[in-house]
Amino acid sequence: MPRETAPSLNEKLFFQKALEENLRIDGRAFDQFRALELEFGDEYGVADVRLGKTRIHTHISAQVTAPLPEKPFDGLFTLTTELSPMASPAFEVSRPTPTELLLSRLLEKTIRRSQALDTESLCLLAGQKVWAVRADVHVLSHDGNLVDAASIAVIAALQHFRRPDVSVEGESVVVFGLEEREPVPLSMLHFPLCVTFSFYDLGGGAGEEEGEMRVLIDATSSEEMLRDGGCTVGMNRHGEVCQIAKLGGVPVDAVVLLNCIAVAGQKVREISDFVKGRLESDRKKRDKGGWMEELRAENDRVS
Repeated sequence: MPRETAPSLNEKLFFQKALEENLRIDGRAFDQFRALELEFGDEYGVADVRLGKTRIHTHISAQVTAPLPEKPFDGLFTLTTELSPMASPAFEVSRPTPTELLLSRLLEKTIRRSQALDTESLCLLAGQKVWAVRADVHVLSHDGNLVDAASIAVIAALQHFRRPDVSVEGESVVVFGLEEREPVPLSMLHFPLCVTFSFYDLGGGAGEEEGEMRVLIDATSSEEMLRDGGCTVGMNRHGEVCQIAKLGGVPVDAVVLLNCIAVAGQKVREISDFVKGRLESDRKKRDKGGWMEELRAENDRVS
């Protein structure tokens, strides 16, 4: 299996020396994200996220199908990830890597299992017809921190998506085209995002005193290859923790972990505000003539 080129010994020593002096190679603060960009496509439910040189493209789709027998009143929501060799030489077609498995599992726990999407609202006819919503996550460029970038892309795309309006009469379901009726947004219960921390132990070898630990946010691919451990916190803007994944590596003190959760809460609120602003900008761009505001039921009426 192809692998990414490992950092040289000189690069490792230079990186460790920088951390000891509280410096980061790219000049960022330890708790600072790279430049975040978010663009929406012409079609509803298409989001393109750039986090530094990492780029994630997400597309949301929906179709009417039969529900699961054990959940006749719930719609379906699935997440799929694709990491192509174009993003990194370590990825192969039709051969999942540990990176892809970790990405899909963390997205599954943070977004789907936390019930970010209200699946009951996707039910059309109990036990017969429901909406099946699917999120396809494509990694176009990999320069570290795929989980955080992918969570932003999925949550933004879900909020941007509009499903076709339907009419239910008896056991008959009519799906209207986008030209016939205004499409309907999805019902979201909350908006969880991921914040990943990388741990670096500056201690010496065996017999030496335990050294300090440095914690970095939004590590690049080179920083990820040099880290001694990592932790991903899934949380919404209300401070509710959806999941915490600490996958091996150096032991982390409980106080350090609690501090990571506090920092994650702050970062999630900042990113949520950014996504909200981009969604509002896209709405205004689509409503060029101002007719959507005129047609909204919330408009003031003369009493």
